Amino acid sequence: MFSQLSDGLEGVFKKLKGQGKISEKNVADAMREVRMALLEADVDFGVAKDFIAKVKEEALGEKVLKSVTPGQQIVKIFQDALVELLGGDAAPLDLNPPARIVMCGLNGAGKTTTSGKLALRLKKDGRKPLLVACDLYRPAAVEQLATLAGEIGVPVYRPEPGEKNVVKVAKKALAWAESQGGNVMIFDTAGRQEIDAELVKELGKLCDFLKPKETLLVADAATGQQAVSVAQHFHDEVGVTGIVLTKLDGDARGGAALSMRQVTGRPIKFVGEGEKLENLDAFVPGRMAERILGMGDVVGLVEKAAEAIDEEEAVRMAKRMEKATFDFNDFLAQMKMMQKLGPLEGILGMLPGAGKLKGMAGALDEGKLKRVEAIVLSMTPKERSRPELLNGKRRLRIARGSGNSITQVNQFLRQFGQMRKMMKSKGKMKKLMAQMGGGMDMGGGMDMGGLPKGMKF
Repeated sequence: MFSQLSDGLEGVFKKLKGQGKISEKNVADAMREVRMALLEADVDFGVAKDFIAKVKEEALGEKVLKSVTPGQQIVKIFQDALVELLGGDAAPLDLNPPARIVMCGLNGAGKTTTSGKLALRLKKDGRKPLLVACDLYRPAAVEQLATLAGEIGVPVYRPEPGEKNVVKVAKKALAWAESQGGNVMIFDTAGRQEIDAELVKELGKLCDFLKPKETLLVADAATGQQAVSVAQHFHDEVGVTGIVLTKLDGDARGGAALSMRQVTGRPIKFVGEGEKLENLDAFVPGRMAERILGMGDVVGLVEKAAEAIDEEEAVRMAKRMEKATFDFNDFLAQMKMMQKLGPLEGILGMLPGAGKLKGMAGALDEGKLKRVEAIVLSMTPKERSRPELLNGKRRLRIARGSGNSITQVNQFLRQFGQMRKMMKSKGKMKKLMAQMGGGMDMGGGMDMGGLPKGMKF
C-alpha cells in the first residue's frame, strides 16, 4: 500500500534533508518531483495541485528559510499537510440509536465482504450487529452474506426469493430486527458496473426510508482516478457520510485515499488490507501519513499484536527460545501468530524504515509460508518435538507428504537448525534484536517471526 508514492517521496526528502540551505529553486524542484509522485500514485490532478501549492507556500516561509534544519522543517510541513488532506482526526461511526448503516458502491468493490468485516469488528467492540441482505440483483449475493454471517455468528435477514422491492425488504428487516435484540443494523445494497439512474434511484429510496446514521461508500483503492468520480457522484446523489477503502494491500499506488477525502469532504473511516474477516482497520490519518512517509505505524502494529497474540503463549515461547528448547510445535505456533496479524506486506509497512525491507514480503509470501507449514504438519508429533530424529528416510517421507522436494525440506531443516543454534548464543540473539530494533538491517540475520532470511521455495 502506497509503496510507489513512498518510494517517490523518499528520494525527494532525502535530497532536501541533505541541503544545508534551502532556496526557492530547491523547493520548486522538490515540489515538482512531489507532484509527479502524487500523480503517478493516482492522486487526482486538482487535489495534487492544491496540495503542492499549500506546501510550497509554507516551505518558502521565513521560518523555514532561516531554520538550522530547513530540510527537516519542509518534511514536517508536508507531513502536517498530508494529515490534513487525509482528514485530520479519525472519524468514528455514529452508532446512536437507531444505528443503521447502509453500505453502497460499485460491483466488485467488496461491499458484501466489508459488511461482514464491519459486523465482526462491531461484535468485538461489544455491539450486537445484524446484517440485512438488500442486494436483490447479483446472483448468490444473499447467500454470500448469509455465509459470512454464519462464520462470525451474526444474525442475518434474507429477503424472500424473487423479491425486487428493496424498501419492502427494509421494512420487513426492521420488523425482524425487533425480535433479534441487536443494536446496529448493516444493510448490504446492490451495486452496478457503473453508476446509473436506476441504481441511484433505488439507493435514494432506501436511504429516504431508513434515514441511516451512516451511509458508507465502499471503494476499491485500485480503481484510481475513477474512484474519485464515483465517490463524488454517490455523495452528490445519496449523501455519503464516510468511505471504506478496500484492497489497499493489493495496490501499490493508493492515491484514491488522498483524493476521495478531499473531493467529497467526507472522512475515510475504515481500510481493508487482506481477505480475512479480521482485516478491517479504523483509518487514522496521522498514522497513515507516517506510513506514506516511511515512518511506520508502531502504535497500529502494537494494537494488532495485542488483539491477535495470546500473551501467555508468547511468554511461554520466549522462555523456550531462551532455553534453546524451541521445537517445530513452537515454530508452527509462531507462524500462526504471524498470520493472525494480517498480510505480511501490511505488517512490514507499519515498521519504521519499511523501504529497507522491500522484497521481504515477496520472500515470505503466504504461499511460501504454507509450504513451510505443510512440511511441519507432515511430521509426526514425536518428530516435531524432537528435531534430531529427522534422518534421511523420515525427511523423504515428509517431502512426499508435504508436496515439497527433498532439497526444500533439507534447506528448511538446515535453516531451522541455524535458528536454534543462534538461540543458544545470547550474544548473537542480542545482536539480532538490536538489528531488528534499529535500522532493520537484515543482512545475514533472521527476519520477522524467527524465519531465516535465506529461506527459498
